[in-house]
Amino acid sequence: MARVRAEERRRSRLTGRAAILVLVLAVLAVSYASSLRAYLEQRNQIEALEEQIAEREASISDLEREKDRWEDPAFVMQEARKRGYVMPGETPYVVVDANGDPLTESELDDRSAADDAEGPAWYDGVWSSVKVAGHPPTKIQPQPPKRIVGSEDE
Repeated sequence: MARVRAEERRRSRLTGRAAILVLVLAVLAVSYASSLRAYLEQRNQIEALEEQIAEREASISDLEREKDRWEDPAFVMQEARKRGYVMPGETPYVVVDANGDPLTESELDDRSAADDAEGPAWYDGVWSSVKVAGHPPTKIQPQPPKRIVGSEDE
């Protein structure tokens, strides 16, 4: 029995020391984990701010290019014409729709609104005239009347 009590004492000593060691390691792990988490959050924040800086610098360079373009008189004249201004002596024309409202530039550029049912395309007429030129009609066309009905000569 003396041996059993000596072994129990050794186990209790090792268990107490092990518990303290585990406790110290846990405290260290928690402190390092919180520091690591703060470090990673700060790195993410720094990366986001660097992206934002790059975007702002690109925006600044675009605005500087736009400012330089406004120094050019030809560009200023082009922009003025876009906005409806004309030079002295010129006559402005405004395209209006069926209601009399002016059409915007995007409506004028819309090719889908154009009516294709107006008649055959110009190249169809050219091709048919080429065919006729190669093989002229053999039938004699009747002569038109000398007097036109509905004219002043009636």
